[in-house]
Amino acid sequence: MTISTGIVLFVIGAILTFAVNVEFDAISLDLIGYILMGAGVVVFIIGLITMTTARRRTVDRVERVDRVGPID
Repeated sequence: MTISTGIVLFVIGAILTFAVNVEFDAISLDLIGYILMGAGVVVFIIGLITMTTARRRTVDRVERVDRVGPID
């Protein structure tokens, strides 16, 4: 989920920075695009880190059950 969110943020930021040529007096779409691209990279890296650490922590556990009494 976080990896795809990072990719989406990066793509939206790239579109705002490089493809949209609308200018507003109070808002710089280029700056917002760069911020979104940076946030997308950070979220993508966090997703990769959490994915790799979660795989290392999984432990398979086998339970042994001893039967008491005769086996039929």
